[in-house]
Amino acid sequence: MTGRLPQFVIAGAPKAGTTALHAALATHPGLYLSPVKEPKHYLTDGRPPPRSQQRGPGDAHSAREWVWRRQDYLALFAAAPEEAVRGESTPFYLYDRAAQARLAADVPDVKVVAVVRDPVDRAWSNWVHLRADGLEPEADFPTAVRLEERRVVDGWAPFWHYRGLGRYGEQLRDLYRHVPREQVLLLRYRQVVDSPRETLDRVSAFLGVAPGVAHAVPPENVKPYVADGARYRALSRLVRAGAALGAYAPPQVWRQVSRPLVAALHAGRASRPPMPVEVRREVLEPLLPDIELLEELTGESFEDWKGDTGRGDFRSRSARSTQREVR
Repeated sequence: MTGRLPQFVIAGAPKAGTTALHAALATHPGLYLSPVKEPKHYLTDGRPPPRSQQRGPGDAHSAREWVWRRQDYLALFAAAPEEAVRGESTPFYLYDRAAQARLAADVPDVKVVAVVRDPVDRAWSNWVHLRADGLEPEADFPTAVRLEERRVVDGWAPFWHYRGLGRYGEQLRDLYRHVPREQVLLLRYRQVVDSPRETLDRVSAFLGVAPGVAHAVPPENVKPYVADGARYRALSRLVRAGAALGAYAPPQVWRQVSRPLVAALHAGRASRPPMPVEVRREVLEPLLPDIELLEELTGESFEDWKGDTGRGDFRSRSARSTQREVR
């Protein structure tokens, strides 16, 4: 089957500003971003994603939204203007080595935009996201991280791989085996949030379109911190039960049904507490060799990731960035 494929992808990482970057690039008339933000096509081999890798809460329901059929994936780019540069965003492509290989084989000259974030901040944001949606049953962040290896063995989907998704050195090393370095643009989350105009110009130049055209848009994927409690636990159990049943219904059905439940969960939002130093150290320690690998591969320093404090969440960082611009 013939058709037009993407010429670039935003490949990762989850909870590193990829949604904001996708939305901003979609404002550029010279770019065409797929109407489905995360089609996840290259996570599949042309068949439905296997149930053996959908064992976590909500995984099977989420997998029903993957665009695994070739004709459906090609249809995402059918409306692109002839002269537009086509792209899509699936932040798990950087993590999934089979996806890297499939993408490079299908689109040998593909350009890859990868955004990396302090891996502990990223994992924390990932956990907050899943808790806010009522899916993460573990109320203690470090305990959830300790459960990761067992969950991976048990077949929980990649979004539950809190530390694994932040091993960017290994991911980038493997990506370079499939995609030439000059076809890869590595960005930092802090650049997307703190200097969006300069970052969008840099991405535009990388993709071969005019700078100074794309503009940042308000973030859509920032989840609130929801405190634990009897009300939260009752609502989240309903969400997880519904998500399990939703695996057997069209995806939009459970999305619609779950909306008031998730809204009720979010009504219990609270200020995000600071991460205790001992927790950060525990999560960070096994990742230090990978950060060193990332530094070797890129020639850049990521020393700021190795300290006892993170750099904050998207909302607080973007607010500080806005204040600086106003001044």
